[in-house]
Amino acid sequence: MTTLEADRISGPTAHLTADDIDNIGRELDAIRADVIADRGERDAAYIRKVIAGQRKLELGSRALLLFSLFPPAWLVGTVGLSISKIVENMEIGHNVLHGQWDWMRDDKIHSTTWEWDSASPSDMWKHSHNELHHAYTNVLGRDNDLGYGIMRVDEDQKWMPFYLAQPLWNLINACLFQYGIAAYDLELGKHVKGRGDRERLRRDGKKVLAKIKRHVIRDYVLHPLLSGPSALTTMSANLTANLARNIWSHSVIMCGHFPEGVQTFAKTSIVGETKGEWYVRQMLGSANISGSSLLHFMTGNLSFQIEHHLFPDLPSNRYQEIAPKVQDLFERYGLTYTTGSMPRQVASAWKKVFRLSLPNDFARRAAA
Repeated sequence: MTTLEADRISGPTAHLTADDIDNIGRELDAIRADVIADRGERDAAYIRKVIAGQRKLELGSRALLLFSLFPPAWLVGTVGLSISKIVENMEIGHNVLHGQWDWMRDDKIHSTTWEWDSASPSDMWKHSHNELHHAYTNVLGRDNDLGYGIMRVDEDQKWMPFYLAQPLWNLINACLFQYGIAAYDLELGKHVKGRGDRERLRRDGKKVLAKIKRHVIRDYVLHPLLSGPSALTTMSANLTANLARNIWSHSVIMCGHFPEGVQTFAKTSIVGETKGEWYVRQMLGSANISGSSLLHFMTGNLSFQIEHHLFPDLPSNRYQEIAPKVQDLFERYGLTYTTGSMPRQVASAWKKVFRLSLPNDFARRAAA
């Protein structure tokens, strides 16, 4: 029995027929095809402008931080560096590595050559994120992004005393997010359980440590030394910018995957899954963030997480354009388009983290 076959008995897709699901798939294929056919110079100009702007902002912020001993320089430089790191990770790195710009045939902006400012090497991240997470979105036991192996995110998951501390694990993960993602890409959880490939761990572990070493030297040794008398304040600025980037990225990901209303799926449910059912699983297993164009840009357009999960390789600047069409599809087929402001979605996700840290019966009694 596939996901949607099971949900025809109960659940958010119980009212859908097999023809409905096939029609949803065809309509979504048509939306994708329209964007592919229209993709062109304005999209290429967009990503080139974003990359150029991000690099200028980073360079200007680091130059200003050479004088970070003066509080105004520290504040403006730190804010600028924080924004440049967020944009590099969210709107540039994440989306380039999805292959959203490969059609440009530009070797400098290509998923096979891009290396981003994150602890996880791009090839490792592409495997765990593009090949696994996006294929098995919210499938318990297959999508390791669900709680990153350290949190209980569904009532059907067996509760263990370890989960009592998951609000703390989640807070630590937010502050160290890029390193948490690298550990996740290394599949350290499997190794702790004795099920990992030791040779692969040694090989990939060296790559991660080498990259972390380069970043540490750049942010906490080289740039502070170049600042002379401002060395310590420049170091604190870099630390603050990295912390801001980690917390922001973690919050955006939480909003897209963990708020109340986002569905999870059993491992056995995807056996024999059709293209239409895969689409519907993406629709129900993701959530959006409502807000301004600036907020969408700062999230790397992952505020349109539903559209991103449906079309991970379409240019990110097109998600806002196609979102009304996708939302109309939800409405016509009686499905819930889960969205809300960022404060609301962050609060909802954290509420779930706290609720599921407790045994089901205890959590229900506390909520009554």
